[in-house]
Amino acid sequence: MLNKKAVLPRPKLKGTSKPQPQTKEEKDLVKAKKAQKSARVRLSHAQRAIANIARNTEDDVIAEKATESLPETYSVEEKPSQEVLFAANPGPQTDFLAAPEREVLYGGAAGGGKTYSLIVDPLRYCGNPNMNALILRRTNDELREIIHKSQEMYPQAYPGAIWREKKSQWTFPSGARIWMTYLEQEKDVLRYQGQAFTYIGFDELTQYATPYAWDYLRSRLRTADKTLPVFMRGTTNPGGPGHGWVKKMFIDPAPAGKPFWATDITTGETLRYPKQHARSEEPLFKRRFIPAKLMDNPFLYEQGDYEAMLLSLPETQRRQLLEGSWDVAEGAAFSEFDRRYHVTDVFTIPDNWRRFRACDYGYSSYSAVVWFTIDPSNEQLIVYREMYVSKYTAKDLAFAILDAERNDGQMSYGVLDSSCWHKRGDTGPSLAEQMISVGCRWRPADRSKGSRVAGKNELHRRLQVDKVTEQSGITIFNTCTNLIAQLPIIPLDKTNSEDVDTRAEDHLYDALRYGIMTRPRSKSIFDYDPAAMPRTWAPADRVFGY
Repeated sequence: MLNKKAVLPRPKLKGTSKPQPQTKEEKDLVKAKKAQKSARVRLSHAQRAIANIARNTEDDVIAEKATESLPETYSVEEKPSQEVLFAANPGPQTDFLAAPEREVLYGGAAGGGKTYSLIVDPLRYCGNPNMNALILRRTNDELREIIHKSQEMYPQAYPGAIWREKKSQWTFPSGARIWMTYLEQEKDVLRYQGQAFTYIGFDELTQYATPYAWDYLRSRLRTADKTLPVFMRGTTNPGGPGHGWVKKMFIDPAPAGKPFWATDITTGETLRYPKQHARSEEPLFKRRFIPAKLMDNPFLYEQGDYEAMLLSLPETQRRQLLEGSWDVAEGAAFSEFDRRYHVTDVFTIPDNWRRFRACDYGYSSYSAVVWFTIDPSNEQLIVYREMYVSKYTAKDLAFAILDAERNDGQMSYGVLDSSCWHKRGDTGPSLAEQMISVGCRWRPADRSKGSRVAGKNELHRRLQVDKVTEQSGITIFNTCTNLIAQLPIIPLDKTNSEDVDTRAEDHLYDALRYGIMTRPRSKSIFDYDPAAMPRTWAPADRVFGY
């Protein structure tokens, strides 16, 4: 029988280790102390972040004792630093950081503090381990500036925050993460298939030519944590390839600063749950546009040097970057458009004022109709109504037009794209004849050689503002939202600067051009002589035309 050697305990060297807990009570006590220590650290980090990002401090200083609001059962071993890392400026910057809407755009003038706001905003939720944020720039070079600014701020706001270069990721003591990466090609959003984020931010959103990236990443916005909100945020200056769609999504639907239900940028209709959904026909979520101005940033504005630099820029860039105007775009054909002079509130049109309409028809794309009236005191054209629809047959559009004119009284005349008189096949009426047959009368618009350039020049003259009267030759009711949105951003043709780019969304512009060419003026709003104007049109159909 083999003898088993007795296993003797190894002698403990004096001072080499701490006594280990033996009983259940001792082990429970150790766990409790660790939990208490961890809780103190988390509270310390949270309190420090709140103090450093405090938005409502008038003096931009932290209270003498940052631990006064903590529960009495806890104590913080290390007091938060008295240095303020970031204090939101009153006004738009504070509004952006406090905005509760699902999607928010903070945009406008340069120097307003937009990028800093985007970096700071997700820090509010970094105490939650389920927070997973994504901040994007278009290129890697542009991204480096954001990373650099975050490296100055994040470790101080949350001691223990670590930047992982290979992953392009910040990790926080709570387990929260903030990814900072670039999205050079819109198709690159497919890298995020299967991922979920609680916060997504785009810096310089108008660098993206289409809304594809924004819309796709909206599908990645979700969380199972009911205490954690989900947000999409964008910051940008006006201009850039995506100026048009960003303007449609955030600027055109509602006045600046006012929340609104999200709309379809194509139709303008409010996005709603489908009819078969439990929340049938309810709006989906809200958006908001918060305008930024240089004066919102006292540090830059009071110095004056940056403002002087912006004042030296060409008119279009100056209006975008200094004034934060969304009504101008680089390469825009009608940069003189200004809402102050060319948009007016709705008023009751006198019965004796002459009215007429103009139309650019399209089925697959859009049919655009604009209605005009004429102020007899100065021959100013006033666009008082628009219609912008797709997938309407000629007769359907005619019925819609007649219905809209139900209370207008006598319509003096209407001008329609002359191509609508072309026969469709060997038999059957033309599009124009189909519309005329139900009572919607038209005459052909001028599409002769040189008419496009002539119409564009006429609109330029109409947009001029008289220095004495401060009136323009044309103004638009503020209810014509599509025309107001499209007109200022229609680009010039790069190969022919005398015309607009026909590849752009120009249907309302074409209808506007057809209409104003029936009432041209040459010098000022006071020199129009109807008797001197030649008759340049003829009826196409003596039965239905006129």
